[in-house]
Amino acid sequence: MNKLLFSLFVAAAGLLASCGNGSNPPAPTGGDSVTATPSASAPAVLPDAKAFGDTVDGKPTALYILKNKNNAEAAVTNYGARVVSLLVPDKKGVLTDVVVGYDSIGKYVHQPESFFGAIVGRYGNRIAKGKFALEGKTYTLATNDGPNHLHGGKKGFGAKVWDARQLNDSTVELSYLSRDGEEGYPGSLQVKVTYTLTGDSSNALKIDYEASTDKATVLNITNHSYFNLNGQGSGTINNHLLQLNADNYTPVDSTLIPTGKIEPVAGTPFDFRTPTAIGAHIGDDNIQLKYGKGYDHNFVLNPNKGSGLNPAATVLGDQSGIIMEAYTLEPAVQFYGGNFMKGANPIKGGKKDDYRTAFCMETQHYPDSPNEPSFPTTELKAGKTYRTTTVYKFSVKK
Repeated sequence: MNKLLFSLFVAAAGLLASCGNGSNPPAPTGGDSVTATPSASAPAVLPDAKAFGDTVDGKPTALYILKNKNNAEAAVTNYGARVVSLLVPDKKGVLTDVVVGYDSIGKYVHQPESFFGAIVGRYGNRIAKGKFALEGKTYTLATNDGPNHLHGGKKGFGAKVWDARQLNDSTVELSYLSRDGEEGYPGSLQVKVTYTLTGDSSNALKIDYEASTDKATVLNITNHSYFNLNGQGSGTINNHLLQLNADNYTPVDSTLIPTGKIEPVAGTPFDFRTPTAIGAHIGDDNIQLKYGKGYDHNFVLNPNKGSGLNPAATVLGDQSGIIMEAYTLEPAVQFYGGNFMKGANPIKGGKKDDYRTAFCMETQHYPDSPNEPSFPTTELKAGKTYRTTTVYKFSVKK
């Protein structure tokens, strides 16, 4: 690893210095906030909003534009409450689109299984064999990922048209009513997701989740954005530097269902407690990497001994100098390295979603928690309100 780049990353990310000893690290301070300025290089641009004005399942779709005082921009569509684009300045101040997505609503509708930028639920990630028991009753869900249930089923939240209202220049609120029995889940669930593009010490996309139900159900909502900090479609993410605030992870079986064990990352290719190139150990002879065809695993975040959001991950784009820090109230994060990307889908700017050209950092509860009593519960009881927040902060080292 380049020592200068390593030192830059240490300075820029605050580096969660005590991560290795299991204590809660101080919150990363990030690099410097950069305001986008004109450049000789062509900056990224948001998709044409007209390409998102359509009707799906009898409901209108649209594109909602968010801006902040640093000239960062984001685009969100109410089809799947998806993040379509996220433009933040790189180390030269050039706007860079760090989120993979399509340039029209039709492409999302015809490729919903890509999950690009989507809110996934009711249950993000996997439930073994599409079954779980709750309050003495067994529920059966679709098995849309081999023998297992994935991301809410055949038509989860990412394939629904949400109601949307733009609250101000930097905030959009999206809501959806998932009725009792939808995709096999119990209870009528009212969900609200609010995206806010902030621009104080850094550019940040804040995601606030809220839900309530009239019957006990299980719930694990997350955002499934695919990131490339050098710019979507710019090539491999294997040279990005990654640090995770996780001493442990949950190993999986051959169908990517957790075994129920929580094991230390030390001495394994899953040890990202210090900044490590994503691809540094991707070719190691490790059964877990073989099962996931690379990284597609749940990392157990170290406990947050302070208040507020827990630092989860820090990633550095090796070419752009863009630093992304993820903070969350969730107990875990699924790190996925783009192992199933095949270059089959034409994304924005005429690019392709080539193999391992993006990563996901999905803040979450553990996969298959409804079937693992030792895991943190994902049950939401009637009359209770589910609330959680995740923030993705973006900065650069000047």
